Amino acid sequence: MLILALVTLLATIGGVAAERRWKTGAQTLAGHLLEALVYVLMPVIIFFAVIDLHLTEAVGAGLAFGWTERLVVVVAAWLIGSRLLKLTRPQTGALMTVVAVANTGYLGIPLTALLLGHDKIPLAVAYDNVVNSPIVLLVGFGVGAAFGTKAGKSGRERVKAFFTRNPPLYALILALLAPKSLAPSWGPDLVHIVAMGIAPVGFFALGVNLMLEHDETGVRIFPPPLTSAVFTALGLRLLLAPAVMLVLSGILIATPHTFLLEAAMPAGINALVVAHLYGLDMKITVGAIAWSTAIVLTAVTAIELFGGF
Repeated sequence: MLILALVTLLATIGGVAAERRWKTGAQTLAGHLLEALVYVLMPVIIFFAVIDLHLTEAVGAGLAFGWTERLVVVVAAWLIGSRLLKLTRPQTGALMTVVAVANTGYLGIPLTALLLGHDKIPLAVAYDNVVNSPIVLLVGFGVGAAFGTKAGKSGRERVKAFFTRNPPLYALILALLAPKSLAPSWGPDLVHIVAMGIAPVGFFALGVNLMLEHDETGVRIFPPPLTSAVFTALGLRLLLAPAVMLVLSGILIATPHTFLLEAAMPAGINALVVAHLYGLDMKITVGAIAWSTAIVLTAVTAIELFGGF
């Protein structure tokens, strides 16, 4: 866990340092890296992870609850953002995306191994692939296309932007249609390697974007301010989402603790990808990812250092 936290911190600091040193060049590089994630690396992960996935009925209810909690927090984000906070469309879309897209892979899987045991990893992988990945591709990219400033003005343009900027969706469809016999034995290893490479790249881009916010005097604001929108995102992502999972598990069918842990993961880097591609508000996106990740990593590191789970 300490290694994971250190890699995350160093990658973010590297992005901050690059932006301070090269400014526009670092911003351009971060944009190209995010585009490489969505057009190259994410389709590889989605295809080889899903084609190798084996589900059982025992975890079906928990996965259904996972979809339910995501949809609940997305609707709550839309209502709070548009009705209560009176956010603009790109801001509301950013709020919806950061609560929908969770870091259940790069962070959730190792945390599951650390806190619940290595035998629970398959459940975490199932949750990441069956809940989070489709949510990213359908809800995350859909919200981006509907609310972003770079997706076009007409409904037709926004629909076109959703399909033309979403290569991982086609990888998911191919994986679902392809026979399991085509799943290579080295597929899981490739997924693991690529996933481990994606995270530092994503947090580097996060570090670059962390330094783009300035106050009225032109001075950079760091750490990102806890605005009402960011605070709402933290509450929905870290509190409401696992609460919905807990309630459903308590009143309907008891589900594995792994799913409750995954439901409480921070906002994922893929939200930054969506915001970049479609033009959602970067301040809310970056603030929610940075603060939620810091909160979870700090809490788990404290647990590891000072006591059991």
